Amino acid sequence: MFWVVNVQIVIAVCHAVASRHHPEPYYGTMIGPLQEFAHGIRGLVFAVDETTIFIKGFSYDGTGPDAFFWIGNSPRPSPDGIIIPYPEDYRERDPPVLKAHNNTDIILRLPMGKRIRDIRWLSVWCRRFTVDFGEVFIPPNLEVPKPRVLPEFKRLAHGLRSDNISILDAKTFYIPNLHYDGGGPDAYFWVGNGTEPSPFGFKVPNELGSFEPLRGYLGEDIEIQLPGALTVYDIDWLAVWCVQFRHNFGHVLIPKDLDVPPALGQTKISPPWWYNPTTSTTVPPTPTNCREFLDRRLQVKWVMKGDHVEVTLLAKISEDHYVAFGLSGDNNKAQMIGADVTVAFYDKKAGIFRAEDYYISHLSQCDGKSGVCPDERIGGRNDVMVLNGERVNGVTVIKFSRPLHTNEAINDRPIPENDPVSVIAAFGQLNSRLEANAHNMKDRTGKDVQINFGDMDDNQCTLNVEDLPPEDGIKPWPKFKIIGENVFYVKIGPTGDKKGYTKITGLPSWGICYYINDKLIPELYVERGQTYTFVVEGGESTTNPARFHPMYITNSSEGAYKQLSLEKRREQKVYAGIVFDTNGYPHPTAMGRFCEWAHKGVDKALESETFEDYMKTLRLECDDGMPGYLNWTVPMDAPDLLYYQCYSHSFLGWKIHVVDPGYISSQNGGNVNKGTAKCTCHFLMSSLMTIIFVFAYCGLMI
Repeated sequence: MFWVVNVQIVIAVCHAVASRHHPEPYYGTMIGPLQEFAHGIRGLVFAVDETTIFIKGFSYDGTGPDAFFWIGNSPRPSPDGIIIPYPEDYRERDPPVLKAHNNTDIILRLPMGKRIRDIRWLSVWCRRFTVDFGEVFIPPNLEVPKPRVLPEFKRLAHGLRSDNISILDAKTFYIPNLHYDGGGPDAYFWVGNGTEPSPFGFKVPNELGSFEPLRGYLGEDIEIQLPGALTVYDIDWLAVWCVQFRHNFGHVLIPKDLDVPPALGQTKISPPWWYNPTTSTTVPPTPTNCREFLDRRLQVKWVMKGDHVEVTLLAKISEDHYVAFGLSGDNNKAQMIGADVTVAFYDKKAGIFRAEDYYISHLSQCDGKSGVCPDERIGGRNDVMVLNGERVNGVTVIKFSRPLHTNEAINDRPIPENDPVSVIAAFGQLNSRLEANAHNMKDRTGKDVQINFGDMDDNQCTLNVEDLPPEDGIKPWPKFKIIGENVFYVKIGPTGDKKGYTKITGLPSWGICYYINDKLIPELYVERGQTYTFVVEGGESTTNPARFHPMYITNSSEGAYKQLSLEKRREQKVYAGIVFDTNGYPHPTAMGRFCEWAHKGVDKALESETFEDYMKTLRLECDDGMPGYLNWTVPMDAPDLLYYQCYSHSFLGWKIHVVDPGYISSQNGGNVNKGTAKCTCHFLMSSLMTIIFVFAYCGLMI
């Protein structure tokens, strides 16, 4: 009985494997034979996929004076139809007249975006004499094979990742946005059978048909084809595999229930993007689209190529700055909220140029859920691909491509093919995650700028690249120091544009920072063993990241403890402002109402000679509620340099200098600590007034 059961299992498995294959030879869904009316028309017609027709054994004597493959949607073949160009890669001004064929296999691609469901018939038609030489009708509701979308590569090693992989036909894989660092010494595309990749597999040539070890890929879209007679019905997985060390860098499983198009050569490279079968264009146009932004320090050039647009950014910026360009959040004005932009920059550590897809949900740093975030950090994907980049004479040049439409309805906005759309641009510094901090330069006029990505001659640039204006030489305001205070009042305020945070610290800023005792990011001096109080008004709304800036004390010059991975948290030491529950989860303690020094109008930092002048252009706005408090006794073993930072965002705070007992009084000429004296005096005066009030009250009662 045990033997019988195993035989049944073997039979079932064999049947399952066999059921994955179509009867051979397989040409797709049969439409039917061509009915002959004249000139020896013969052939069996198949629907290969939604846009491709295959004719098996086509015959025609070639004597018709003006005959073409002809399709239409009328009840019968008629002059109301269009030509299917054949051969497809013709380069004549008009499609060539159909030549003689004797039992030829022919692949036809439907033109002008047509799909098989859009047509009723295929004919061999004489256009001059309006005669139908032969025809076949498309059955209603014909089910045609379709490409199958798979998951992305499983990410196991060497930075391997991709977007969702597609099986285009029985032999062809399309792998979009492929990333791989090229570090495997003997790595190949690899296919085989079983539940997971193993050494018992087969090499698959790369996109160039080569069996050389794989090079590195940086967001490229490629197609690879299975070798020999191998088809997707014969394999269980596709992997990137290191043969020498038998190591799987990542893989994707092949479903059993495939019904993909046959591999007849229909997935070969399509005609160039500029080729138009209607106009028979044979020379690619030279696009001249160019606009200038940001005081003419940025030039944006673009050209639409099929379902993508290629954009070249030429920016006169520092090497550690980014340039951002994309669709405004409002199509009638320049708006950051809701914007879909590309952030492009040079990654010095990796030595490569990068471009990342961003969505702006709040005017705050990305906290992993909202803010100015790369799509990949908030559950989306990077739909932008870098084509090339260089840096010449202080100008960063980055060319990238992005699709007009994606399937990310929340993070991505569609690019109209032939309508103007509002765009925005900005410069700024990168943080340690190589993500965009606040822009330090944007269009100050706030006017709506629109471009049409479908244009071919919108050249409004007036400067050569080498003549783009240089970066500014603006001097920062002097640094502030607070020595001899025991109480620090912490609020939020603007960074002071090009005279403030970034110029003072040399670090990227988000556009807001801490003001302590009404000073812009002052350096604090505290003594070991002394207790200090921080009255924090950075916000307590956990649902609004732009108004949630609890303060804590750390040894990190960046902060943002909330955003760190467990590994990164171990590298950062917390001295005050965060407590940990029994499960080890952090919770900020210095949460209170939100108080902000806000602009009375536009930012006038550049017009303000001093910070005191700048403060006159601000007004204090506070929510209802109470402040938060952080009481900190400085440890005797504290290091000489610490930082006050924001729990949820990077680079809002600055330095705390930790000094030995007695240092502060020595700096004040041997006098007692000014802050302590001031607080003591206030306390005595308050106590005296209380005693007087009590005695007076008691006297009245007596």
